[in-house]
Amino acid sequence: MSQADDDLKWGRSKIDTVCPLDCPDTCSLEVTVENGKILSIDGSDKNPITDGYICGKVRRFGERVYGDARIHQPRIRTGPRSAGQWKTATWDEALGSIASRMTEIRQQWGGESILPFSYGGSNGLLSQDTVDARLFRQFGAARLARTVCSIPTRTASQALYGKMPGVTYADYCNAKLIVIWGANPSSSSIHLLPYIRSAQEAGAALVVIDPRRTNLARRADLHLALKPGTDVVVALSIHRYLFEQSLAAEQFLAEHTEGAIRLRERAAEWTFDRAAAVAGLDPELLENFAEMYTDISPAVVRCGWGLERNRNGVNAALAILALPAIAGKFGVRGGGYSMSNADAWMLSPDDWIGAPEPNTRIVNMNKLGRALLEYRDPPIQMLFVYNCNPVATMPNQNLVLKGMNREDLFTVVFDQVMTDTADLADVVLPATTFLESYDVARSYGSTNLQLARPVIEAVENARPNVEVFAELATRLGLDIGTDYASDAEALLRLTADFPDEAQRALMEGGLAEGVARGRPIQFRDVFPRTTGRKVYLFPEHLEQQSSIGLYRYKTENENRDYPLTLISPATEKTICSTLGELRARVARLHIHPADAESRGLSTGDTVRIFNDLGEVHCTVAINADMRSGTVGLPKGLWRMSTLNGSTANALVSDSLTDIGGGAVFNDARVQVARVVTVSFTEDPMLTKNTVEQPH
Repeated sequence: MSQADDDLKWGRSKIDTVCPLDCPDTCSLEVTVENGKILSIDGSDKNPITDGYICGKVRRFGERVYGDARIHQPRIRTGPRSAGQWKTATWDEALGSIASRMTEIRQQWGGESILPFSYGGSNGLLSQDTVDARLFRQFGAARLARTVCSIPTRTASQALYGKMPGVTYADYCNAKLIVIWGANPSSSSIHLLPYIRSAQEAGAALVVIDPRRTNLARRADLHLALKPGTDVVVALSIHRYLFEQSLAAEQFLAEHTEGAIRLRERAAEWTFDRAAAVAGLDPELLENFAEMYTDISPAVVRCGWGLERNRNGVNAALAILALPAIAGKFGVRGGGYSMSNADAWMLSPDDWIGAPEPNTRIVNMNKLGRALLEYRDPPIQMLFVYNCNPVATMPNQNLVLKGMNREDLFTVVFDQVMTDTADLADVVLPATTFLESYDVARSYGSTNLQLARPVIEAVENARPNVEVFAELATRLGLDIGTDYASDAEALLRLTADFPDEAQRALMEGGLAEGVARGRPIQFRDVFPRTTGRKVYLFPEHLEQQSSIGLYRYKTENENRDYPLTLISPATEKTICSTLGELRARVARLHIHPADAESRGLSTGDTVRIFNDLGEVHCTVAINADMRSGTVGLPKGLWRMSTLNGSTANALVSDSLTDIGGGAVFNDARVQVARVVTVSFTEDPMLTKNTVEQPH
């Protein structure tokens, strides 16, 4: 019997769709469905970049669709917060309750007392900033500054180059030098790895800049294990070398840039010796890197997002992204930089939202706990969370929990599964996954758009975002039009604003390629989207916004009580906090052998990681790949993944980056001590730990 006959016998079908989750790769998928249920999720070859291979995270996504944590019906809280006491409700009851409370709160406190809280990293273009934005704008709600991720790098790249597309994966094969700075493709963009390997096999050199010895760093010609937060001084030392050795691309700078002199002035103080002392590196390694970057072309810099997660986030990104301009690395295939290509299509939600943005107050999402507890005139009286799990992802976790536990706060959570945030809600609404509704996924590793199709019917009473917000808007008496009544209709409305060729390719073939057939050469096919197509190496408007100025280094706050830097890198287990419910084991703190020895720690010990903001209890893993003085807990942990219900974010302050208002997750300073004994009382909340003091 042929495979086709076998599929027909068992009622199987294979459906093409795409993964929109927060990863640069945007894999095309082939989902096998049997009798209306997902049987398996595999890669398809529709997207030539991902070419049939997908990560284990998405391969397991069916476990989320059908897992115990899945929300099947709307729920309304009947007991104390987080007590798990709910009654099942109909959609009519749930939306009626929400509409009634929204109306009452606006009448008493004003629309700005309602805070919509979302982050669209793991969503397509349809499921955020369409009818939801139209509703909240018309209702006069507070606005959210979505700054928890990518805002420092986006601020820097836009100031320097506008929204110029970068080097895509396929052109890494043409590079003779590849610099991976603040990124770990093994965890967060696996389809870049074959292109890097192919380039290495053809003789390319590889430099990895990361506090950890990642899998890629082991295969690198040069690994700079710098101290977190010091990327800016490392980059500035390379700039100084280029200028002082007369190696800067003077003709390119004269024709295509402004501000090179100001950058040179700021870089002048950063000798290799000084930068190495701050970054904790051997000066010879910096000189080797500078010589490699000068001598080898084509050279591409992959600027990641790890380097932005500290007090110097924007200045670090500015200094790194300016390197190809100063060194003259543009204009050839495989030369330049790559970061995010999300804006390659120049699509703006304002094109389809259909409602002007109100002049209401803006709340920085990194300040959520403070906003819930301290903001007045008016206070936040309602929190509407969707496409986000703030208890697991926002800084200053204990303050967020305290704010969300306010009894006078009305909280709605619209999600696929019962997250840590949903546990604290008053009303929980069941959302569809990307396998149950239409969407458009925009790649930010390449330049394509792909059509997401529902492969199964919505599980029980789950509904797509657009339908729920459209119905809620109707109940609130808002006139949002009829173009978002369903996700299929919303898809047609959304794509009507796309270029004709892209719309046709998307609807007919499921994939539309971007500029230069998906492989633009910077300064040949694409140029800065700035005034005069110039690179603004010293953007004055950012200088005015910064308290320390551009290309400056803000020193860390030395604290002998908390001598270790805690970082929270992405892992192979989750996409941000998505799929955190599937994590089976308690998280482990990774620590260098020297730091473990000085604290009397062995692998498997229970430890307390702490600072003035809180503490996390977990087990420890001694890991020689960590930099000494730096410890790591995984990004996106749920509270169930530690022994005391706190995660790394409980140790992260809600301070902001130098410019742009980004989060400083990798600036947490902590101490680690072994938990010697655990004594249990009748009340588990009063369990006592005996902690061995660090040496």
